[in-house]
Amino acid sequence: MHAFDILGDPVRRRILELLAEGEQTSGAITDVIRAEFALSQPAVSQHLRVLRENGFASVRAEGARRFYAVDPTSLSEVDAWLDRFRGFWDQRLDALGTELARGRRASRSLAGRQPDTAPTSARPIRQ
Repeated sequence: MHAFDILGDPVRRRILELLAEGEQTSGAITDVIRAEFALSQPAVSQHLRVLRENGFASVRAEGARRFYAVDPTSLSEVDAWLDRFRGFWDQRLDALGTELARGRRASRSLAGRQPDTAPTSARPIRQ
């Protein structure tokens, strides 16, 4: 399967999001996925298997429990594909950073000034 075929499924993306937070037991993953997607335990296990067999997740056994973690190997294929497009958003993010810096400088500049007062000759004369 191609990496985007794997990541195109919202359940598998959600599982990877959970694993990005750190190693998770299959039971903990199943609890979240069942609550969010109303899937059966066997269906969640199938998604975990697809992630594992395609290099997106690794598993280690500890007694009867299975601990899953992100395996970054297959994510490198996604990263390589996205690399062609980084220039589009890097340039825009750089431009945004420049505009934010200008705004901060302008705010500091305005904060350092005294409120404008009318020149003495333009003030009304009190009698």
